[in-house]
Amino acid sequence: MQKTIIVIGGSKGIGRAIIRELLPDHHIINISRTAPDVSDSNLTHFSCDVLKDELPVIEKADALVYCPGSINLKPINRLNIEDFKNDFEINVLGAVKAIQRYLPLLKNGIDPSILLFSTVACKLGMPFHASIAAAKSGVEGLVRSLGAELAPTIRVNAIAPTVTDTDLASKLLRNERTVEAMKERHPLKTYLDPEDVAHTANFLLSDKARTISGQIFEMDCGIVSFKI
Repeated sequence: MQKTIIVIGGSKGIGRAIIRELLPDHHIINISRTAPDVSDSNLTHFSCDVLKDELPVIEKADALVYCPGSINLKPINRLNIEDFKNDFEINVLGAVKAIQRYLPLLKNGIDPSILLFSTVACKLGMPFHASIAAAKSGVEGLVRSLGAELAPTIRVNAIAPTVTDTDLASKLLRNERTVEAMKERHPLKTYLDPEDVAHTANFLLSDKARTISGQIFEMDCGIVSFKI
């Protein structure tokens, strides 16, 4: 059954991969500042700054995916309060704004669900991750709280990826040496492609995941789960 899925931030990285994964079977409404480089009759795009603009009026929706994130890696003495506020706004308040806007539509949707994004840095303490880990921990709290609040009508889950090969992570994968070092850090000797995350997103939004809610899915290539 074709669903209508709202994707916030689908023009780049994981969001774009999710759109490509879902388009063959669903109507996708993308909301982002720039349009994705995808042309399809199943895709509708609204140009919008989610944090600053009023979100567009949409007639119906069966799922909401909120993709915007940040990687603001600095030692604590170089992080200021504005850094923490900005990361919290992008990762948490933007998601809250989208959820509040489209919640009435989702309540009338087909097997409705919400998908957010966390990070492995919430469970694995890593230097220089204080701001983003704090913000994404807020996302995880939101997932569990809303999962309980909106049950049994709307499922709420999150994916917590390790390093993913996107523009956002380009500084971490800037040359062959850093790429090999990143692979070596992970027990599975690899890191994620956006398509890996999109496959999991597709599952969580599907009827196959109808019994799953309030969960954080760690896509960690073993870095959190294993000590080898």
